[in-house]
This record gives sequence, structure tokens and C-alpha cells, in this order.
Amino acid sequence: MVGRHDYWPGLGYMRHPFSGGPEVDQEERLENRPRKPVKGGVYALLACIGVKCVTIHLKGAYRRPGRPKKPASPKGLSALLSGVSSQSMTLSKRTTNGAIAGGIASLVWAVTEPLDKPVFNCEYSDVELLGKAVTRGRLWPIAGLVQHLLNGALFGAVYANVAPKTPVPAPLRGLAAGMTEHLASWPAVGLADRFHPARDELVKLSGNRNAFAQATWRHLLFGGVLGAVEAKLNKSGASA
Repeated sequence: MVGRHDYWPGLGYMRHPFSGGPEVDQEERLENRPRKPVKGGVYALLACIGVKCVTIHLKGAYRRPGRPKKPASPKGLSALLSGVSSQSMTLSKRTTNGAIAGGIASLVWAVTEPLDKPVFNCEYSDVELLGKAVTRGRLWPIAGLVQHLLNGALFGAVYANVAPKTPVPAPLRGLAAGMTEHLASWPAVGLADRFHPARDELVKLSGNRNAFAQATWRHLLFGGVLGAVEAKLNKSGASA
């Protein structure tokens, strides 16, 4: 039996005598009825896909990015700034101590100049060389001494930061620094002989062996004092 019809051999489908209501066309039964569930299924599928798409879109829009780096805590930042400040203060103190040591070493040089002139039989004076480059009046000793001390302080400040990084043993660093400065600057004495404003009043230095030996002794003295004072100041500063 199909719907309200019975199949009879040789006669085909025959309407059932007890079936009520109008007969429904077979094509309508096969065409129209299946469409309802099909349409409903398609709409449901599309609706489901739409919901999933919207859900995925919203999830993508509101998805949290990768976990941000944890900001530095106030304690960590404070410790970092404190370390940088401490290192900066240490460097500044080392530089200051080096400048003080260089100034003291230059003062020792200046004080001993009159004492070594008879020893080396040479009247060369670094204070005079510097002072008379500024003025040839009565104030040249003061001008020369100030420049001499400033040069020593500058050299000492650089020495205090560079010397610890050199492979030279600590007791010899000052002497090595003094000799390095002497050998590097001595070739320029020829310029002083030719262009110094008071060159007629100064000792000729170019080719002067006594002046070279005298300058060697003075740079060794300067380097020795610089190394000893700088090491004492920065050692005591580090221990404090």
C-alpha cells in the first residue's frame, strides 16, 4: 500500500475503498512534501553556519593577544636605577680621585724643577714653557703653574679610568703612563723651538740630550706619584 492506494497485479495502483478525503496527486506527493523538510534543513544548516561564523568572528575580534610582558615592578625598577646611579657615582668618584692625584703629581713636578736643573745641567722648565705661551710679563709663573696643574689633573682623570683595564701590574701603571706620555709628546718639542712666542728666551729642546734625560726623570717622578696617590684614594674610596 502506497499512501491511500493498493497495488493490484495487472491493474496497478487502486484507491483503497476505506480511504477518505480527496486523492492526492502522486507527483505533488513526491515533489511538494519532500521539499518542506529539505528547505527546513537547508535553512537550519545556513543558520547554523551563520551562527558559527559570527561566533568565530567575535572570538577573533575579542581574542586576547599574547600575554604582554610583565611590567617591571617598582622594586625592580628602583633596584635598576639604584644600580645605575651607584655605578655612575663610582665612576665619577674614581675620575675625581684620579684628577686629584694628577694635580698632586704635577705639583711635585713643579716644585722639584729647580732642584733637578743643576743635576742635568739644563734650564728647561715646563712651567716656563707653558706660562710664557700665555704672557711674557711677571705673571708667567702663575699662568704656567695653573696650566701645568690642569694638564696633570686631566691626565690623572683619564689614567684612573684606563689604567685598571691595562695588563700592566698595578705598581708599574703610573710609571708606564708617565713614560708613555713623555715619549708620545717629546717629538713635538721641535714645534716649540720654532713657533713658541718666547722661543728666544727658552732652552732649545730638539736634539738636546740633557733636556730629554731631564724630561724622562720628571715624567717618571710624575707617574710614580700619580700611580701611588690614585691607588690610595680609589682603594680607600672603594672600601668606604
